[in-house]
Amino acid sequence: MKFLLTAVNAKYIHSNLGIYSLKAYAHAFISQKAEEEPQHSEAYKRIRIELAEYTINQQPDEILQDIYRQKPQVIGFSCYIWNIWHIRQILREIPKILPGTDIWLGGPEAFCNARRLLEEEPSVTGIMAGEGEGILADLAVYYGTNEIIPEEGLKDGYLRQIPGILFRDRQGQMVKTGDRPLLDLDTIPFPYTDLDGMEHRILYYESSRGCPYRCSYCLSSIDRTVRFRSLELVKRELDFFLNHKVPQVKFVDRTFNCKRSHALAVWKYLLEHDNGITNFHFEIAGDGIGQEELAVFGKMRKGLIQLETGVQSTNPQTIEEIRREMDLHRLGKAVAAINSCQNIHQHLDLIAGLPFEGLESFKKSFDDVYAMRPEQLQLGFLKVLSGSYMAEMAGEYGILYHETPPYEVLSTKWLTYEEILQLKAVEEMTEVYYNSRQFTQTLKEMEKHWESSYAMFEEMAWYYETRKLFGIRHNRLARYEILYDFLRQQGGDMEQYRDLLVCDLYLRENLKSRPSFARDLTPWKERIRLFFREEEKQPRYLKGYEGYDARQMGSMAHVEVMGDGSMILFDYKNRDALTYNAKAVKIDDQSSGRLCGG
Repeated sequence: MKFLLTAVNAKYIHSNLGIYSLKAYAHAFISQKAEEEPQHSEAYKRIRIELAEYTINQQPDEILQDIYRQKPQVIGFSCYIWNIWHIRQILREIPKILPGTDIWLGGPEAFCNARRLLEEEPSVTGIMAGEGEGILADLAVYYGTNEIIPEEGLKDGYLRQIPGILFRDRQGQMVKTGDRPLLDLDTIPFPYTDLDGMEHRILYYESSRGCPYRCSYCLSSIDRTVRFRSLELVKRELDFFLNHKVPQVKFVDRTFNCKRSHALAVWKYLLEHDNGITNFHFEIAGDGIGQEELAVFGKMRKGLIQLETGVQSTNPQTIEEIRREMDLHRLGKAVAAINSCQNIHQHLDLIAGLPFEGLESFKKSFDDVYAMRPEQLQLGFLKVLSGSYMAEMAGEYGILYHETPPYEVLSTKWLTYEEILQLKAVEEMTEVYYNSRQFTQTLKEMEKHWESSYAMFEEMAWYYETRKLFGIRHNRLARYEILYDFLRQQGGDMEQYRDLLVCDLYLRENLKSRPSFARDLTPWKERIRLFFREEEKQPRYLKGYEGYDARQMGSMAHVEVMGDGSMILFDYKNRDALTYNAKAVKIDDQSSGRLCGG
């Protein structure tokens, strides 16, 4: 019997921790059952649980074909707001090509809409409406040992004994079983054993489950029970990632530092066992960071960890209304202290469409968070999730939102649809010009000439809108050309902006194509060639390039001439571990001081 656990991820680089965890737990459970019931051991040995991962960028028919070739007897889909539309297209076709195959749905988008999904999707056998690992294990045993159930009519009875499911019985009636007891997290086996094919993907890991907070827009607020994996087990499992030199591991803990001793122990362990490669991502409550954490952070390698904090809003009335707990003053101090270490990426998140947050209030929230100087300012839009308190209050708040996933806000009592569209345009400008980290030097200068950061991005968005530049896939060089023209329209110091834009461009990449606004380097070509010949004979700036001749050095590094005639060397073999920018040095400066933020 083959049970195929299927995930449709947002991107190829992502992996689905849920199905890996379900498989690991079920295998351990089935092995235990085989030992306890030797008379049925052969039936248990025939149970096969396999995984299939796809992306929403694949055509549904491509996914359908692959599922068909695997010939599963049972299929389980992991359902989220970003993939449910794709999954529903696929599952409607499965009975036509794999008649008799049972289909089970799990994940937040399934259990929060369980009854409606069963009503609308006749091909679905049932919904896993509780914690998935135990349910999947019970279902696998049920299907794998069907031949030892004495009478066909008793099979529904066996399903009724599995807590945490909603299923359609043989008469077509919906049956909801009892609540599922929560698992001890230490009983769930480590989900990763073989990393073949995972070399270029992000791996996800959880050291705790649940959240102590009750934010009204989040499904985690429904159950505030928090369970932790024991620290000794967590440390052994971190060793797996470190020993395999996994590029990035993202902790899915809802608020990683909600138990301070747990978070500190993990961060100290990573500091002590850093392999020089792996990056670990944590979602935290930034206002919960204290001096002890900062002392640990200050000793870390650049890029060892990155931190994400959901600020959501800086409007006190909004924060209170969404039941969020946050000390904005403490958060600002913590973010500034972490920034001063210059070794940790910080992501700060805002949500547009929250109660009591009109456009002017959101502009202030944006400016407040921008002033904290995170590496990324992520501007999201409220998703009104079924089962959340926000969904219950949608009428009271005048929230109108999409009826289909991801249930994103269209307007509220405080924010019109027109204003939502304005925020969408600002979001895109922020993503392109701030979060990309490709325009850092230029933006620093631009900020001096606008009354606020929001106003700056708003005007950039207006420029894009009036010139119909939205909706076009601009390449990187085009983004620089557009920004240069935007600044030219503003009437700024274009020689200064020319230098800053060229500096930003070459900090990140040694492009062979040059933007139209870049200076013609022809008058300096001989001087640049001479520089590389001298470096070949006696390296002064390009340490680590020994063995390369002048021509090779010239292709591996770049020299740019600024408006004052000075020459800047961009060294791509020596990049900043945090920003990935090239080391930038003024050639004429005997002290080899860094320039351009390199």
